Amino acid sequence: MRKQLKRILLSSAVLLCLLSGCSGYAVPSSAAAPVRYLDLSSQRAEGMAAGLCVIDGSEDAPDSAVIGEAACVFADDGSKVILQRNPFEKLYPASITKIMTALTAIRYGSLTDIVTVGEETVITETGASLCKISPGDTLTMEQLLYGLMLPSGNDAAAAIAVAISGSIEDFAQLMNEEAYRIGATGTHFINPHGLHDENHYTTAYDLYLIMHEALREPIFRQIIGTASYTAEYTDSSGAVKTQIWENSNQYLTGERELPDGFSIIGGKTGTTKAAGYCLILATVNAEGEEYISVILKSDSRQHLYDDMDRIIYEIGN
Repeated sequence: MRKQLKRILLSSAVLLCLLSGCSGYAVPSSAAAPVRYLDLSSQRAEGMAAGLCVIDGSEDAPDSAVIGEAACVFADDGSKVILQRNPFEKLYPASITKIMTALTAIRYGSLTDIVTVGEETVITETGASLCKISPGDTLTMEQLLYGLMLPSGNDAAAAIAVAISGSIEDFAQLMNEEAYRIGATGTHFINPHGLHDENHYTTAYDLYLIMHEALREPIFRQIIGTASYTAEYTDSSGAVKTQIWENSNQYLTGERELPDGFSIIGGKTGTTKAAGYCLILATVNAEGEEYISVILKSDSRQHLYDDMDRIIYEIGN
């Protein structure tokens, strides 16, 4: 009943916003935008987009040499757009989807909920990333969120969806409602994990909006900034199981170093054949200023991280 009431209130709020003419959200255009370097600090929007970077697409800039199909860097306080390339192009997010899954779970569930997972966790698609939980395992929602975000467990995503909404389909609808509420109108989710579906898509700009919203949740920040997590839970027989889940983000594992003057808050990787190599990252500079950087559809993991180094370097130059 509590979750149904939340959804009714959410739908009413969205309808009220539309009827009252909420302003400030940049409607995605059908044409892909070139790379641009913009300072929109004088164009801060009111209402729905207050505190957010709004792209107006009016200025050109030199080629940034970013290999990824889409790339964006935004100051998270909404003061400026550092870089944008194809910010409104419809692309596949792969496991970056799980940021929206985590945000929805945090807002509609409880970290202390006890979840006994079912057959939804049996995912046999080739190449699917798993945290290796099994039907009958009993974990807390908080543990499932670590299994979701660190090893990028598709099984954890499915378990979260069913625990909160009763089915994958209903949870995906809840994700879509939450995404629309925060202005990510170029996004549509079919599932909570990002396994490929042609109707499961987003844009680089929408991912910025979603990440910006997720960073408002302290537990989300804690999870995405964790390099390794030990999960202890019980299986269907009541026996204790222990797993160590490692983060797939190379900036957290120490495989890559950020440009001088920056440290990592956290982020999420995503890879499928259709999506290519994707990464969203939250960083902070020495002055405490936070930035969100997005790259979608790079052609290799090496180029993905090279691009990320390059666009973060642009922040301070």
